[in-house]
Amino acid sequence: MDHDPDQRSVVRQGRDLDQCAVAGQDLKLGMYTAVMEGRDPDKRDQYAAPAEASDPTKRADMREYLRVDENAVVDRDGVVADFGRYLRLERDLSSHTVRAYLSDVNALLDHLDGQLEVLDIATLREWLAEQHGAGKSRATLARRTACARTFTAYCHRRGWLPTNPGLLLGSAKAPRPLPAVLDQQQAQAVLDAPSEGEPKELRDQALLELLYATGVRVSELCSLDVDDVDRERHVIRVLGKGRKERSVPFGLPALRALDRWCIHGRPLWMRAGSGSALFLGVRGGRIDAGTVRRVVHARLAQVEGVPDMGPHGLRHTAATHLLEGGADLRSVQELLGHASLNTTQIYTHVSIERLRAAYRQAHPRA
Repeated sequence: MDHDPDQRSVVRQGRDLDQCAVAGQDLKLGMYTAVMEGRDPDKRDQYAAPAEASDPTKRADMREYLRVDENAVVDRDGVVADFGRYLRLERDLSSHTVRAYLSDVNALLDHLDGQLEVLDIATLREWLAEQHGAGKSRATLARRTACARTFTAYCHRRGWLPTNPGLLLGSAKAPRPLPAVLDQQQAQAVLDAPSEGEPKELRDQALLELLYATGVRVSELCSLDVDDVDRERHVIRVLGKGRKERSVPFGLPALRALDRWCIHGRPLWMRAGSGSALFLGVRGGRIDAGTVRRVVHARLAQVEGVPDMGPHGLRHTAATHLLEGGADLRSVQELLGHASLNTTQIYTHVSIERLRAAYRQAHPRA
């Protein structure tokens, strides 16, 4: 049975599934193919024959996959729970982002007194204006704007909103301050701290060397396993945001520090539940981000004149030193795992500021 292009377009966008079923009298193979374009190919293979497409069980499976339920009751708790599942399962966002977005959605629903049906562009702007009046930062407003646009698009796709008011919402620009970084002499002083060979000192030195050598995120560092380190090629395998895997090189100082930790430190802390975690806590479990932050802050505090910063500061420092050493922006983007080159470009601003400072200090007519 043929379906006109408009029907296919509507289904392809994931909207008005029931209306298309009525218009076409059934969800035949062509409709399933249109729906599944751009999705899991294994799912497409489940609907390889028109006869299967008309089967009620198959249709229910498709509805579940597309998060469409014609009998769903729209209530606040259900909306928030469904949106959270969408963010985790379909968008694959981090737990921190999901938590922040759900907090924003709850704040928006509080503004609406829980009445999702009255959500429109006027109420969205009113809510954001109220946030601005309450003194929320530009970064917070930018995140809440992004959350509102994602939420309204999802609600429209589910049929909870007749239109998507988020399409009319302007994007708030978050400020992008220049990150604080160490200069090369300060970085060397931080990493050259004396050690007596205790397991904690060996671990701390290894993770500091690796943070500076690779510029990985603290979450990426904590999730590293022993097998993720390729000693022969001097690279680590990192699972970054969006579950994207990348390989990041490191130098000899980091390799030596890792060898000392893995040979003389890690075996002393291993327990039954240690598994293959590269960095361990004192009780033998995988190290957590809070511990890494305390290690970085403590080490920086030992060096006079060094600005205080966390693990992300070492990531900024690594990126800046790479660019100052002649690395091109595209390579730095790959090393850091940035999805967009725009994110990496902030480090060029840091280098330019340093260049201007050196010019003002050295040039007689600056």
